Amino acid sequence: MPQLQLEITEQGYLILPQTVATQYFSEDVCVAIWREPELWILPIHSSNAGGFLLKQRNALGDRSVLIHEVLPNEWKSGIYPTFWDAENGSMRIALKNA
Repeated sequence: MPQLQLEITEQGYLILPQTVATQYFSEDVCVAIWREPELWILPIHSSNAGGFLLKQRNALGDRSVLIHEVLPNEWKSGIYPTFWDAENGSMRIALKNA
């Protein structure tokens, strides 16, 4: 997958475009893990397993998920380089300057 850019808002929401959400997070559930210097977002295949729920943000089908509690202490809102790591089944967001 080509490199993407995903936004994290001031409130701590990760914004996923509809195409990314449906391709990689088809069940609208994920977990977020801070692995310095990256935030890893991994899909979960059932909401029964817990995790964070992706909510529909707009009529286009974009999703948002509240992840502020797993972000590092000094994180900043903004747009970050991201890529899908097929080997680890994870969306990896580079928060180098967080």
